[in-house]
Amino acid sequence: MEIAKQMAGFSPARADDLRKAIGKKKRDLMATIKEEFLEGLGESGTERTVATDLWSLMEAAADYSFNRSHAACYALIAYRTAWLRANYPAEYMAALISSVMSTKDKVPFFVNRCDEMGIEVLPPDVNASNHGFVVAGNCIRFGLDAVKNVGHAAVQAILDARAEGGDFTSIWDFCERVDSRAVNKRAIECLVKCGALDSTGASRRGMLEALPRATSAGQKSQEDSRLGQGSIFDLGGGQGQGAAGGRGQHPPILMDEYDPRELLSLEKETLGTFLSSHPLSEVRDALRAAVDCPLADLSSKPDGSIVTAGGIVTEMKHHKTKRGDPMAFLTLDDVEGQVDALILGQAYVNARESLAVDTVLVVKGRLDHQERGQTKLIATEVSAFEPSDDEVARARSARTSSPVVVRVRAHEWAPSLVDELKAVFEHFPGRAEVVLEMQTREGLRKLRFGDGYRVRDSAALHAELDALLGSGARAA
Repeated sequence: MEIAKQMAGFSPARADDLRKAIGKKKRDLMATIKEEFLEGLGESGTERTVATDLWSLMEAAADYSFNRSHAACYALIAYRTAWLRANYPAEYMAALISSVMSTKDKVPFFVNRCDEMGIEVLPPDVNASNHGFVVAGNCIRFGLDAVKNVGHAAVQAILDARAEGGDFTSIWDFCERVDSRAVNKRAIECLVKCGALDSTGASRRGMLEALPRATSAGQKSQEDSRLGQGSIFDLGGGQGQGAAGGRGQHPPILMDEYDPRELLSLEKETLGTFLSSHPLSEVRDALRAAVDCPLADLSSKPDGSIVTAGGIVTEMKHHKTKRGDPMAFLTLDDVEGQVDALILGQAYVNARESLAVDTVLVVKGRLDHQERGQTKLIATEVSAFEPSDDEVARARSARTSSPVVVRVRAHEWAPSLVDELKAVFEHFPGRAEVVLEMQTREGLRKLRFGDGYRVRDSAALHAELDALLGSGARAA
């Protein structure tokens, strides 16, 4: 901007137009400014060759447009975060997930990354959790602020009651001690569903059945306390008789529990992710081998791309097109992310029997990023994913033991190839070792990438390597 103002006579506003054109890589706007810039330099006595060289430098800047001060700041931040992740992985991930709690899709994504890093994420607990995600030993405790329908004020009321009176012993104790004006029945229901009151020893089903009576009793107890009224059990002067006696009058909570699939569904409903387990746990590796793109990566693919993705159907609605043909909207979840899919036409007809909630599907289709910035998958082929036990075992074995081997002829590639490969591997973190086999004039040379570049062996990784190297350069 200073060159444009001092040497070309640009006004501050016009110089800012040039800055925007360079920063946004708007070549058409730069073309309209070029002659004005060169003429201004001529009027200030600058030689034409010097003026042309200056303009060439500005055009080159548009190719990267990143000044040194920004680069230095980003480099420092990158170094610090990399150091934290390497040396304090649990603390780093806890802080990272806490920073994205308000973003629906980010929490499940990073919780899954914790699993791949060997960090266990413990369920929320009213007797142990805080607002955000916190480190508990070598694990991370889920933050209460991330539970749906439980706001910051409600969590603060829970923490205040816990600090004042100790751990909560039952759903009745919780409702009596936590300010009912801050924590409503809906919030408590979500806390029960996600397992945040499991530490009281009662079943979730039993607590949900007792919840209406527990909230009513808690509200009455708090109202009486605010009005200065007591119950008959507060009389007599015995130490501790009031609270203990009052709670002792509550009926016992039934111990019947939901089946595991229903419990997982309640977790997904309230946490946005399956935490204690996942319906795809057993077939996860086999599914990754069958698709070319995890659901979490779909939003970064170009609009209109043809991809093959897969996951479990968590939601589905049947509709009819304007012509009366059947169609379906469904949501796929693959542990790392989720996507909405549209099934219609022949794809619907061929897959009709497989379109049901809790079914694992493999869907090939076209990506559509157009509607309100959301990604949809328009299906062209849909099939149920039903791998055999052998396929599951082979996929799991390949992920944990077999290295990914990349073979190249050294003379065909520049020295920057290693850095380009590292950039690819960083997008597919996993457990498989990577070996680069290079055919040189002196013979075969092998380069083993460090543990920081272990990958998840999948069709998506193979597709990226094929795009970089060509299909003949890689051997799994």
